[in-house]
Amino acid sequence: MRRLTSVFGGAAEPPKGGNPDSNTLISDTTTVICLDDYHSLDRTGRKEKGVTALDPKANDFDLMYEQVKALKEGTPVEKPIYNHVSGLLDPPELIKPPKILVIEGLHPMYDSRVRDLLDFSIYLDISNEVKFAWKIQRDMAERGHSLESIKASIEARKPDFDAYIDPQKQYADAVIEVLPTQLIPDDNEGKVLRVKLIMKEGVKYFSPVYLFDEGSTISWIPCGRKLTCSYPGIKFAYGPDSYFGNEVSITYIKATIFWAFSC
Repeated sequence: MRRLTSVFGGAAEPPKGGNPDSNTLISDTTTVICLDDYHSLDRTGRKEKGVTALDPKANDFDLMYEQVKALKEGTPVEKPIYNHVSGLLDPPELIKPPKILVIEGLHPMYDSRVRDLLDFSIYLDISNEVKFAWKIQRDMAERGHSLESIKASIEARKPDFDAYIDPQKQYADAVIEVLPTQLIPDDNEGKVLRVKLIMKEGVKYFSPVYLFDEGSTISWIPCGRKLTCSYPGIKFAYGPDSYFGNEVSITYIKATIFWAFSC
């Protein structure tokens, strides 16, 4: 099954005594909830209705809002479980309010009611080229899927992604763009990447990361003799900009950044 990773360090585990296929991770201070658990249709139901999990019609936003609000206010909830192995909706599990609640998934900023509950939000924006390279590596090289089936899967979900998922990035306090490298010509494997960190100005309790000086525009290539990273090296850039009408600070990292799948 798909298993999330702990985002605040330490060993995070499913709730004790709960469903072993739970998507929830709990540590001493933090609980991570996967919003897939709020699918209103199981895998068969989505197929019968001709919708994907990305479609809002396949998700229960009323329950999502009610339970996130309750946890934030300190009230335990009986949260549903979507089983990624069987594609079925399993019996719910008891979730107690944590000190830090993290929600992750396809629609954390889609519903304005849920969005207004967030103290801080991050959108991971992976370019189509990188997503395609990653999916080929995982599904073709590791799972034996054909290239044609991978392309068909991506194309089938793209309209819903463009309509319902991608627009959420305009609401995020920080956006992390993962893009193909520009340092290696004709790199099609997506293993060497460049990252663009877009940080919204004026967010409560959050100050953007500045490279040297706030408001300056800088391009920096560290001395090669002092680097331990492999070819093609590393480059930094920073500057103010606008993003969906908001003032932002942007830090670019063009480097040998390797990725790996965890399932």
